[in-house]
Amino acid sequence: MELAVSEHGPEAGVPILVLHGFTGSAQAMEPLSERLAAGLAARVICPDLVGHGRSEVPDDADLYRVEAMAGQVAGLADALELGTFHLAGYSMGGRVALTLGCTAPHRLRSLTLIGASAGIADPAERRRRTEADEARAERIASDFAAFVDEWMADPLFAGQAALGEAHLRAARDQRLASSPAGLARSLATGGTGAMTPLHERLVDCEVPTLLVVGADDSKFCAIADYLGAALPTAAVARIDSAGHAAHVERPDVTAAAIAEFVAGLEARTAGDPAAMPTTVIEAYHAAGVAGVEARTARERDRG
Repeated sequence: MELAVSEHGPEAGVPILVLHGFTGSAQAMEPLSERLAAGLAARVICPDLVGHGRSEVPDDADLYRVEAMAGQVAGLADALELGTFHLAGYSMGGRVALTLGCTAPHRLRSLTLIGASAGIADPAERRRRTEADEARAERIASDFAAFVDEWMADPLFAGQAALGEAHLRAARDQRLASSPAGLARSLATGGTGAMTPLHERLVDCEVPTLLVVGADDSKFCAIADYLGAALPTAAVARIDSAGHAAHVERPDVTAAAIAEFVAGLEARTAGDPAAMPTTVIEAYHAAGVAGVEARTARERDRG
């Protein structure tokens, strides 16, 4: 498997892999990648996932499964000799990241999930979603441009309209630069309905996790609260005035929250307890950054 990769920051910096969502690419994650590299002097690596952007578009549908994509991310880290690394993923990329966290937690220093889920637990709902995704995949094959327009018009992405026409045109062009065959296979085989649900494996994800969610994204706020309670070590960071793509709609605030999270964990790893905040919330919360609320299930339970 050949994956195109974009990098920001110094090669000697702390390694952070950033994974885009469905129809995205490394280009779509640049607002976050550039800010993380600058704020942490980190080596931020963002691949185009299989079938997306400039990466390979294989015929084998199994290579688009979420588990396969997680293996490809681990293989990329091996090829770059990263050792352990921080991993951040948005939406589909978040499902890939969480899969790696559940199956190979020893590979990761931390996990950041932006607008991501653990899949669909209910079999009937999973079947309905799979059928819907297969129909969308056929739409990609029959009229790719129309599909992209319909995808961008989804209410889930309504918050991006405030970013202006130039942003929307660039986002549309970025999506259209991918292979329609690759995106169709990705949606049919690696979509939320097709993936193996992770709910029973969340307890195995013993990785410090930050769950980033736009406060205006009510569906994924509920999912983030569920994941925050189910994962062994997790907190929720709500980004005010943002929807599903918080890293696009409010990149400064989102990047600051993630940078504070990563920096705190690196301080602990370096053995500097004075540099590490003393409470769980402080460890995960971007202190002083307006519009971010970080909570852990344990502290919620304590009231």
